[in-house]
Amino acid sequence: MSGTFVGMPGFHPPSLPAFPEAAREAVRDTTLRGNLRHATHTIRAKRAKAVAEVADWAELREAGKRIKDHTLRHLDHYLVRLEESVTAAGGTVHWAADAEEANRIVTRLVKETGESEVVKVKSMATQETGLNEALEAEGIRAYETDLAELIVQLGKDRPSHILVPAIHRNRGEIRDVFRTEMGAWGRPAPEGLTDTPAELAEAARLHLREKFLRAKVGVSGANFMVAETGTLVVVESEGNGRMCLTLPETLISVVGIEKTVPTWRDLEVFLQTLPRSSTAERMNPYTSTWTGTTDGDGPRVFHLVLLDNGRTDTLADEVGRQALRCIRCSACLNVCPVYERAGGHAYGSVYPGPIGAILSPQLRGTGSEIDASLPYASSLCGACYEVCPVAIDIPEVLVHLRERVVQGGPAVRGGNKVVLKPAKGHAAERAAMRAARWAFGHPGALRTGQRLASRTRRLHPRTLPGPGRAWTGSRDLPPVPAEPFRDWWQRTQGGNGGNGGNGGNGWQGAVK
Repeated sequence: MSGTFVGMPGFHPPSLPAFPEAAREAVRDTTLRGNLRHATHTIRAKRAKAVAEVADWAELREAGKRIKDHTLRHLDHYLVRLEESVTAAGGTVHWAADAEEANRIVTRLVKETGESEVVKVKSMATQETGLNEALEAEGIRAYETDLAELIVQLGKDRPSHILVPAIHRNRGEIRDVFRTEMGAWGRPAPEGLTDTPAELAEAARLHLREKFLRAKVGVSGANFMVAETGTLVVVESEGNGRMCLTLPETLISVVGIEKTVPTWRDLEVFLQTLPRSSTAERMNPYTSTWTGTTDGDGPRVFHLVLLDNGRTDTLADEVGRQALRCIRCSACLNVCPVYERAGGHAYGSVYPGPIGAILSPQLRGTGSEIDASLPYASSLCGACYEVCPVAIDIPEVLVHLRERVVQGGPAVRGGNKVVLKPAKGHAAERAAMRAARWAFGHPGALRTGQRLASRTRRLHPRTLPGPGRAWTGSRDLPPVPAEPFRDWWQRTQGGNGGNGGNGGNGWQGAVK
């Protein structure tokens, strides 16, 4: 691997179980399933109501798609423009080809300040690179300040949702985590803490306040980067982001290169679609923007680390590149029947759910067992496409990646054109597809096979053997008709007893 790493600190993709095995364990956890069912149903109902208020939602969705597609087609131009704008505003831009380089840059920048701790805004990019663990290895402690991320960190857990990382936890579990773990990270939880939301939020506020006030270095991601002005944007609901972005003396932002938009005006579209699709709010309570540095206002030093980590490889795929439109709203997770039952940990990545099933195998490749299985972590129902605010056709990309897993073929990895080998375990599928292709190319053989199948249908098994057993384990094998369609058509002339069609009037009767 080239250093591409997608968010499983302490783990690497080859050591993770395939999605079916991980999901099988998850669905047995009744508490987890209950937490997920309640949370996803609540969020998606609120989202549907918020979106229904907007008369031009379809037009906003199309506009977001076009802005993103245009930016991706000209990403080289807009990234250079972004660097020029950030530099002119007093910031410093660093380029990171992969997770390892990004972590090395951030670690060096923190060490240069002489500090040994940082406060963090919720950032999927730094989860993707495993930054917290890299900093810890160098004696630097990173404190998560988002409430859900704080719960995950204190519980020595992993995020399981893009928007609500602790969605798999209920209030009682959160109370227990706060009671037992807060003291080791700073101010302990209040005595007699209950599981009421107000008390839990107050405990987190008191715990984090002292960290905000003494931190000298902040680390963030960004929802958007404006190439025209060099402005970065973070949208959030709690105010912790505003504290991290304004109080520290040094701010380091690690952002994926696909988060670029060309102009300030483009934000108009996304600041309407992102809040409604994610938190079902008409507008985010906190929308923070910053452009370089300004004397007497905010951090005195600003660094922007532009992260590739497999994104240019994904950009080279004409079908798969649409995954880079993603604005991390998580709407696709909340409607996905597979995610609702399996949860986020089964995906083995910081990006769970439908978007993770198409993004992680492109960023990391499909060489590992977990990544080769992710394109199959879907029923292809299409609900994810219907709710996506930038119209990513996730089912199309899933099918495209399944073909890559089974057949292999040309791809780009590490910036180089390569020919991927088919993944293991799909030999029978490839053989079946080759046989089907041959049969459909030889009509005589196809007709003979159909007649043979009809005449022996009483002998057919109810379930398939070997690899097919998994398919028939949850489906009935379709019965074979008494005669092939072609034979029936020839015998009945289309079911009309020799009269042509439409009750003896031929085809003309059908068009009158």
